[in-house]
Amino acid sequence: MNAKPLTGVRVLTLEQFGAGPYGTMFLAELGAEVIKIEPPEGDPSRQVGPHKLGKDDSQYFQAWNLGKKSVTLDIKSAEGRRQFEALVKTADCVVNNLRGTQPAKLGIDYAALKHLNPRIVCLHISAYGRAGERADWPGYDFLMQAEAGLMELTGDPEGAPTRVGVSLIDSMSGLTGTVGLLSCLLRARSTGQGCDVETCLFDVAVHQLTYPGTWYLNEGDVSPRVPRSAHLALAPVQTFPTEDGWIFVMCMTQKFWLSLVEVIGRRDLLDDPRFPDPNTRARNRAALTDALDPTFQTRTTAEWLSLLNGLLPAAPVYRLDQALDSPFVRDTGMVSDVPHPTKGRLRIIANPLRIDGERPAQAACSPLGADTITYVS
Repeated sequence: MNAKPLTGVRVLTLEQFGAGPYGTMFLAELGAEVIKIEPPEGDPSRQVGPHKLGKDDSQYFQAWNLGKKSVTLDIKSAEGRRQFEALVKTADCVVNNLRGTQPAKLGIDYAALKHLNPRIVCLHISAYGRAGERADWPGYDFLMQAEAGLMELTGDPEGAPTRVGVSLIDSMSGLTGTVGLLSCLLRARSTGQGCDVETCLFDVAVHQLTYPGTWYLNEGDVSPRVPRSAHLALAPVQTFPTEDGWIFVMCMTQKFWLSLVEVIGRRDLLDDPRFPDPNTRARNRAALTDALDPTFQTRTTAEWLSLLNGLLPAAPVYRLDQALDSPFVRDTGMVSDVPHPTKGRLRIIANPLRIDGERPAQAACSPLGADTITYVS
């Protein structure tokens, strides 16, 4: 791709671990010049194992920071502050994911920087926001899943509350912040006026409650955990055991239900008064599960997929290795690789966007401080 859409945009970012780095990684892969300003010891995530890439790098770190430049500065020192302010004058955006009151204390918010660059847009991603009693509380993804009620919606009803297996709130917070940042950048370019824009992990986690949250707020309906990762209101939308594993079937509409019973040879279920429509089937989910389980166990997952795909939504339930090694992931190009000074070739997850049919090219994040001389005088 000759010209990525954010080519010419310069972003300074003071960040660590997940939420901020995930959002700015998207900016870098879409063409922005993302300058990661690190303390001399570096982003702590450079040290996260078990898969290190030398002294100050790791596969964990690269997963959040592809495509960025690394500049080491102590912005609390007089010289570091001078160097930082010189960069601000050339930048479009300043991003941080520090505790709520820290940006103002460090002078990296719009109020502190607008005299240097009135067009600067400052994105703040914190745990609990920049104001209020929790502004200085540290916080991480898993805590947000716990307090926002997401863990109580996840997992088997008979098991313990369960978090999502990856840091989904970090990723969503990074993307939410990036949407705000780009929106304000568009305004700044037309008006010459920058601003602060912010989000926090807690707010984003609460926002993910979507329709169960709306049901409770309006009807007092507290959605429970349901077996088999099933949909709260529609059925059959859940996992089923096959001869050799599991399959996820999603009959979100009556049309898909009619196709399912036809393909699996269970037209008898059409006459059952417990299963006439998606909502009624959901109320009788346990009976429906008992009726369908023996049928699904008669064939392998692959055999069912060959019969169902094209007629109704269905997918295999894979382990991590099966998912990343699957022919479909290979064919879609969602696994890529980039040069790395220690690893040689580092295999990575590709960017999920396509522009004019092409995924954005990617690169590893620079070694700690490797770009300091380039950007700092």
